[in-house]
Amino acid sequence: MSCSRLSFSSPVSIQPVNRLAFRSERFGNLRYARQVQRLIALAIVLAANAAALHGQTYSVLFNFGTISCSPENAADPGIIAQGRDGNLYSTTPDGGCDSTGSAFKITPGGDLTPLYSFGSQAGDSTFPYSGLTLSQNGSFWGASNGGGGNGNIFNISSSGALTNFNVLGGTGNADGIVPYAPPVQGMDGNFYGVTSAGGNTELCTYGSGGCGVIYKMTGSGTYTVIYTFNQTQGANPYGPPVLGTDGNFYGTAELGGTVGTTLENDGVVFKVTPTGKYTVLYTFCSLANCADGANPLAGLVQGSDGNFYGTTESGGNGVSGEHQGVVFKVTPEGTLTVLYNFCSVTGCTDGETPLGGLVQATDGNFYGTTEFGGKYGFGTIYQITPSGAYTVLYSFCPSSPSCTDGAYPREALVQNTNGILYGDTFRGGSSGAGVFHSFNMNLKPFVSMVNWYGKVGQTIEILGQGFTGTTDVSFNGTSAAFTVGSANYLTAVVPSDTTTGFVTVTTPTGTLTSNRKFIIQPFIQDFNPTSGDVGTSVQINGTSFTGTSRVSFGGQAATSFTVDSGIEITTAVPSGAKTGKITVTTPGGTAASATNFLVIPQITSFSPHSGPVGTVVTITGVSLTQTTSVTFNGVAATSVTVNSDTQVTATVPTGATTGKIAVTTPGGTATSATNFVVTPSS
Repeated sequence: MSCSRLSFSSPVSIQPVNRLAFRSERFGNLRYARQVQRLIALAIVLAANAAALHGQTYSVLFNFGTISCSPENAADPGIIAQGRDGNLYSTTPDGGCDSTGSAFKITPGGDLTPLYSFGSQAGDSTFPYSGLTLSQNGSFWGASNGGGGNGNIFNISSSGALTNFNVLGGTGNADGIVPYAPPVQGMDGNFYGVTSAGGNTELCTYGSGGCGVIYKMTGSGTYTVIYTFNQTQGANPYGPPVLGTDGNFYGTAELGGTVGTTLENDGVVFKVTPTGKYTVLYTFCSLANCADGANPLAGLVQGSDGNFYGTTESGGNGVSGEHQGVVFKVTPEGTLTVLYNFCSVTGCTDGETPLGGLVQATDGNFYGTTEFGGKYGFGTIYQITPSGAYTVLYSFCPSSPSCTDGAYPREALVQNTNGILYGDTFRGGSSGAGVFHSFNMNLKPFVSMVNWYGKVGQTIEILGQGFTGTTDVSFNGTSAAFTVGSANYLTAVVPSDTTTGFVTVTTPTGTLTSNRKFIIQPFIQDFNPTSGDVGTSVQINGTSFTGTSRVSFGGQAATSFTVDSGIEITTAVPSGAKTGKITVTTPGGTAASATNFLVIPQITSFSPHSGPVGTVVTITGVSLTQTTSVTFNGVAATSVTVNSDTQVTATVPTGATTGKIAVTTPGGTATSATNFVVTPSS
């Protein structure tokens, strides 16, 4: 089956799975007819009057399809990742020695090396649309929608050694199939991703492929589905999830979603925890005529303000009733704001149909691409500020119809630590198979952390350039021990007494600053005492406690606490506390103790003080919520009801004799001060 998007020249069918099978259902053929007519009109007008390239900062670095086993036809998501060596790594779903996809690396100057040709061995991955994400061990992760019948998740080294993880499918494809997005690494070291199909096929009313799943996978390949999409709360996710600063994942689903009782089927924004707790944050087409956008293909990016930014390929409120997509902002709580409507200019010279997502560069602005529109109709590169000020920076193909500079960009851009933006296109170039390009906004070089979070004492990987001869690495002004691995890679140990802030690297040519803040996560080493009743004073020892906003015992917040230093907190066991973990919350996250604090229960009174077998006794005390048993002089009551943290009722059991009442919880056993007197039955 073919699902190539329309283009001015005859498109080449390259996709084995028609992931756009639902598009005609949503939009019909009129949209594409208008699109083709607009492109033809633009080409006719402009063919005789080719304009000079817009801007002097756009450069074609490599023409796909011009060397042996070359990558070709870069397609979304097509994530581009910077490696430890400063080079850029990605995949294309076409090209390679077997014409079923390629993984490649390219230097910032444009020297491209094919790393792996997909489909070169039995059961191999094929058609890797995903692109690649960098993991903390220096290797890359990706996904293919072909290979093994269901698609694969794979790992590939910087030298091209590839490992397939054939974990998809399962009984009835319940484990998910056809992934387009690469997995991303979470704070727990595991990898999280989505599949566009599979899961529960009965929950999707269209087709038979299922709505997709969200999965977790260890580095060794242990695979777990943590959420199955059900159409009413989203379906068919295409772009990768993004790790938020809170440790949860945020993403989009292209289809599904319910507004009120109506299945709009125009996509959602979601949040999912590492344990699979799923929340719909926003449902698209909640406004009339889908003015808020529809059908988000790309994933999200979290801005420096903590909000999430993204695009939809359709919807919005363009000129003359055009609905060619939007740029939006959504808060972590789910409040969505449309920042820009594509095709707001007659002829859509401002761009239309953004398939790729956004990147926030070091100037604080966001950059992206549109597949269509622009001055010549073959796509754009644009800039948009967090407040929505929009500028077209470059329009592709001023030399129509040859498009030697590329045409139809579908992926998100990436900013290399040299400050320059890089991307690729689906078509155009000297062979017609697309180009890899740079776009220089004259932004300064910087450093980037592979993992932008960590605890004191943890080793952090830092990417950049010019590291040879480095004299200092600092975390928010505190110097750290470091080891230079190469001119583009070093490691540093998070120092004591530092706080969340920017990382700086001092090199012989100047000081480089990180493109985002490094989050210092708190850590609980131990606590003393390890048990106590309500009101007991507890000392908590650890690291990075500065700025603590909450301390809790088994989920119950302490009413008061004192941060004695960055390594010590003094607090007291609060009323309602339960036996469980002590947690400390700071701006860097929440730390949980390795062991439980045992909250000892107390019995303050009981009523009545006597009675025969069968008497219902009300026991009053403290920390009774987790009561597991009540005994009367050692004989267990068979009927026990926990009414509250301060009250339990129990029925005097057969065989009970006069003696103490005891209440047992995970924190220990409380014994009454006086006896309950068992009287003869009347």
